[in-house]
Amino acid sequence: MENKLIDNCMKLGFGMMRLPRIEGTKNVDLEHTKKMVETFIEAGGKYFDTAYVYEGSEEATKAALCDRYPRDSYYLADKLNASEFACKNEEEAKNEIKVSLERTGAGYFDFYLLHGIDEGNKERFERFGIWDYMRKLKEDGLIRHYGFSFHSTPEHLDELLTDHPDAEFVQLQINYSDWDDPLIRSRRCYEVAVKHAKPVIVMEPVKGGKLADPPQEVKDILTSANPDASFASWAIRYTASLPNVMVVLSGMSDLEQMNDNVSYMREFQPLNDEEFGVLNSVVKMLQQYAGIACTACHYCTPGCPMEIHIPEIFAVMNVYKMYGNLHEARNEYKWRPGGEMASACVQCGQCEDACPQHLPIISLLEEVVETLER
Repeated sequence: MENKLIDNCMKLGFGMMRLPRIEGTKNVDLEHTKKMVETFIEAGGKYFDTAYVYEGSEEATKAALCDRYPRDSYYLADKLNASEFACKNEEEAKNEIKVSLERTGAGYFDFYLLHGIDEGNKERFERFGIWDYMRKLKEDGLIRHYGFSFHSTPEHLDELLTDHPDAEFVQLQINYSDWDDPLIRSRRCYEVAVKHAKPVIVMEPVKGGKLADPPQEVKDILTSANPDASFASWAIRYTASLPNVMVVLSGMSDLEQMNDNVSYMREFQPLNDEEFGVLNSVVKMLQQYAGIACTACHYCTPGCPMEIHIPEIFAVMNVYKMYGNLHEARNEYKWRPGGEMASACVQCGQCEDACPQHLPIISLLEEVVETLER
């Protein structure tokens, strides 16, 4: 698919969400960030990504990028978030771009996204008239292109792109671990975007840093295949090798990560068949760590009297089992499942009757409570 939205741009994008912080504070380390921006631009990078809800990011973008480089020398993406935690009403939602433009000093945004659409917040974007608002912003010259970032099912994505064919691109969570994950279904979402002829921006190519520090057995496989390649490079090159991908965002946190990423993305070479084969072996290895054999069929959820999102909870638990980061798993548990926590279970047993995998769901939820809620 021909991409007409960006030109002469390295396929790596600078996600300015996980910027370096001054030790002991929440303040962005601006001098370090400036060096990262310099390195990125010198390597041929042009695409920068921030958002209204990224604490300190827009202000840092102004200081490190917008105040220092000609406006036509880079692309800047920002986002409007209509979720309840970001705004109380339509007026506040529509005022976000004004605040974002003031914080960044950018004058306009090359890419503006409806931020993090899923089945839980879709109604607010519709009720607030955000889709029509996007068109108005484009007509007024405040944005060049609009699309959305997405965290839901391929069926929901197909519905959105059918209802809003004017969306010019989509931003999807894609990485080799989630490609065929039965819950996230990156492959299917990607295929829906291709069906609707929408270029894809990739987020979470390294799965929040997890694929940069995988289990030791995975490290051994990747090191044996190429001792000179960083673990993160396998993940980023994997997503960049997909033909419909326009930009792969990397939320780089220090100059070391930046130097590594630009070293192989400056003159990007797609993965070859042998390298894809290596990653297939890695995925099989990772699946062995996913201790709960849930296939995310959701047969268990319709009859749950407490409306617990059981597959989503098990997915978070499996991430903990795979990567062993308890702190991160607990943080993810607070938002990703969406419904009631595992401790709300009344042990009625309907879920176990419905489960085609015959999982001991009640005891597994008790394990989640002991691990992630204590």
